[in-house]
Amino acid sequence: MSDTEQSKPEKRGMNRRTFLKVLGGGTAALAVGVVIGGPTIVREARLRINQAFLSGDAPTSPPPESPFVWIEIGADNQAYLYIPKVELGQGIHTTLAQIAADEMELDWQQVTARQADTERGFDPQLIFTFGSTSVTSLYAPIREIGATLREMLRVEGARQFGLDVAAVRVGNSAVFVVEDEQRRLTYGEIIAAKQGEWVLPTTQAALKPSSEFRYIGQSVQRVDLRDKVTGRAMYGYDVRLDGMLYGAVARPPQYGATLKRAAAGDAESQPGVFAVVIQDGFAGVVAESRRKARAALEHLDLEWEGGTTITQPEIEAIVSVPREGGTLIQRDGDVDGAGGRRVEAAYRVPMAIHAQMEPQAAAAHVQGDRAMIFCSTQAPGLTRERIAAAIALDEQAIHVVPTMVGGGFGRKTGVDVGVEAALLSQAAGVPVHVGWTREEDTRYGYRRPPAANFLWATVSDAGEVLAIHHEIASSDILLNPQVGSAFLGTVLGTDPLAAYGGLIHYAIPNRRVVYHHCPIPVPTAYWRGLGSFPNTFAIESFIDELAEATSSDALDFRLRYLPEGELGERFSTVLNAVADASGWHERDSLPAGRGLGFASAYDRGTVVGVVAEVSVTDANIRVERVWCAVDPGLVVNPDGAAAQVQGSIVWGVGSALIEEQVIANGMSTSQNFDGYPLLTIAQTPEITVLPISSGDTPVGGLGEPVVGAVPPAIANALAAITGRRFRRMPFRL
Repeated sequence: MSDTEQSKPEKRGMNRRTFLKVLGGGTAALAVGVVIGGPTIVREARLRINQAFLSGDAPTSPPPESPFVWIEIGADNQAYLYIPKVELGQGIHTTLAQIAADEMELDWQQVTARQADTERGFDPQLIFTFGSTSVTSLYAPIREIGATLREMLRVEGARQFGLDVAAVRVGNSAVFVVEDEQRRLTYGEIIAAKQGEWVLPTTQAALKPSSEFRYIGQSVQRVDLRDKVTGRAMYGYDVRLDGMLYGAVARPPQYGATLKRAAAGDAESQPGVFAVVIQDGFAGVVAESRRKARAALEHLDLEWEGGTTITQPEIEAIVSVPREGGTLIQRDGDVDGAGGRRVEAAYRVPMAIHAQMEPQAAAAHVQGDRAMIFCSTQAPGLTRERIAAAIALDEQAIHVVPTMVGGGFGRKTGVDVGVEAALLSQAAGVPVHVGWTREEDTRYGYRRPPAANFLWATVSDAGEVLAIHHEIASSDILLNPQVGSAFLGTVLGTDPLAAYGGLIHYAIPNRRVVYHHCPIPVPTAYWRGLGSFPNTFAIESFIDELAEATSSDALDFRLRYLPEGELGERFSTVLNAVADASGWHERDSLPAGRGLGFASAYDRGTVVGVVAEVSVTDANIRVERVWCAVDPGLVVNPDGAAAQVQGSIVWGVGSALIEEQVIANGMSTSQNFDGYPLLTIAQTPEITVLPISSGDTPVGGLGEPVVGAVPPAIANALAAITGRRFRRMPFRL
């Protein structure tokens, strides 16, 4: 395979087997590279592996084949669908239930979605909910499982009728006799009357044609709506266990500081205190209320050592480009030999906090050699693994139940609170609930990594872009050892999640992208949008600058350099749709002080086009309207898709205009929302979402791809209004 073929970002379909095959070949090359071939082999192997990782689907664990792990149907004909993805508010339980119900021919009114836990029979890694991969990774498996069970019920129903299988059909959670539809058996009746064991068929049952879909592609009422509206939904903060007490944990004064010495001091004598727990760098209090547990922390006798004193300017000096070295992740043609007039620009994105509605929360009950954990988490498997290590129990003895999650955005991949609750429960001998305060989550939760991007391109006298070079610098996401894999970074030479969105998909003949890993002593990790957020901001801002440098319309410029094939066709549809909806071609008629900005994105299979209308008055920037066309391949639930896109747009506007976390003397300067403002309803623009289905299969997600395209659209609008470029977030006049 040529370098050019490797570099096309539109290539899709890297499943787990393919990924492991590529990874296996790459690690072998890396292992012998220094001895046999030197740095050239290492560089080429890493290029190959990074291309596979960044251009394909993230590897996931295989789902269980038995339909009975996924679905239970009672004698009352109620179908219980066990969903191996955590409901974070994104509506994934509804979307996945739609897919299963459609393929199984279930009556939607008789469908109940339930959260799968670590005991259900799913690989815990499959329950890990991240990266907008839930629908794309489970669409085919759920349909296949649904079709299998549907046909098993059809065959058994025919047997119970005493008829040939061809004489019956399925629909609305029942099997009917074709010639007499009054003769019917519900799925529940068939299951109740079944004699002996169910036998799985040896061949895959045929899937329904898309022309017969009843729920896929339609908006349905969310399965979690009633419980959330009535207050019955259980979040991590809501868990209550018999005999439960409350815990609080001592935090260091600076990032990286460790507990040198700890003693109970006067904490044990404080009102309501049940136990003081001190062990190996950990100190906490268990009390009859949260308030009393937290108050008692002030009476512990603690001595901390080490930690960083890093400040914001020092962080920016570490995370900077251009620089020497780095890992090559895209190469097409000869960038340095392309010639032409050079255009260059640098961009910067600061750290930010997740600010999810619900801070970290977990309840643990450790009893001897077993433990039950109720946790607001996106990563039940990782939570179980880290708890097992912390309290010295076998993983199989730990039962993790994911609750509803009051906002995740990557922060709920953190296992810290589950470990803390388990340590306190084991030491105190009672169930313990730990709920972080907003101040704790603001200061001690990991945050969006700071990122810097540098791009240069060369342009011919005829106005053609000849070459483009992109450098990315970022601190940890996947390489954060608390929640990710440092080993993978050793293999890849990158933090692949920080490199997401960094490849150049435009059909410029000579392209090169280099990634620089820039760790800092401040915890950073998963974030909504991952690397696609800063990388799309930089690329799409720079593309606008190139359009200006070649005296081109921003839309026409993007259409001129569309990738070839199906991806280019999808881009053309999306970009033209959002241009038409926003009145892009009539933007010169906008009043003074208003302008439109264009941006697009290609993130893990989803094609995005965004236009932002921005106004500038005095020293105030306001985003008035945002239009977004988005094509994930197939939109399963249009209302759910629109909600995801709206959330991403609000997130993107807030990040562009307001959000920034500053570090001074090794600690965040903001502690709560008074020092970290968020976008308000009054500041939220009018939003128009244009969902587009370009095929009959979802090839991309919707939770994250849009967010990265919002800031460059705003920045490009500001450039149209003010005549100057905004290359650093948050934007300030």
